[in-house]
Amino acid sequence: MWEFFTEFVPRYLPRLLKGVPVTLELTFCSMAVSIAIGICCAIVTQTKSRFAKWFVRVYVEICRDVPLIVILLFVYFSLPRYGISLPEFWAAVVGLSVVIGAYLTEVFRAAIQAIDPGQYQAGMALGMSRFAVYWKVILPQAMAIAIPTVGGYFISVLKDCALVSFIGVEELLRQGKYVISETFRSEETYFLIGMIYFALSFTAARAVRHVENWLRPAYLRKKAS
Repeated sequence: MWEFFTEFVPRYLPRLLKGVPVTLELTFCSMAVSIAIGICCAIVTQTKSRFAKWFVRVYVEICRDVPLIVILLFVYFSLPRYGISLPEFWAAVVGLSVVIGAYLTEVFRAAIQAIDPGQYQAGMALGMSRFAVYWKVILPQAMAIAIPTVGGYFISVLKDCALVSFIGVEELLRQGKYVISETFRSEETYFLIGMIYFALSFTAARAVRHVENWLRPAYLRKKAS
């Protein structure tokens, strides 16, 4: 155990940390695209178009029922057969975004439906466009409602990034596999990787809590404090 902290950690921790920026970049890029997908699809579910609602429903069901790793492998290995070839990093972003976007669709749909319908009607009565009502009235309130769940999915994406090592992305787990192939010390390496993921997830959870408090109305902030 002493040798682990005095020799193994100082020697191999820097190599593992090389994968952290890639993991964080993947997480932020995927979450940004996922949120955009989720908001757009959630708004579509509020329209009167049956075809659009059906399309979103099928998309959500497929992504919820198919494992993430299968979708990642499909994006990276199968899409090139149809003329769509993506680098490892962007294939990972597409796979993660498509799946998490489906989950966030349901999150934002529920948040939008939690807003009093009278606010939408009032905005339209004032001559605002449908886009303006959603952008200025509905979505800010829906985001405040959805942010705790969205934050949970952010942490989930942070950990799910480990799956993209299967398509060759040089993230944290992939760096760990290099260390294991060199040292044959899988137990110590995976323990160190787990501690790094814990530190990242713990920090992300604290950040999400601060964002949630910032978006909360002022009178509720005082009450909570």
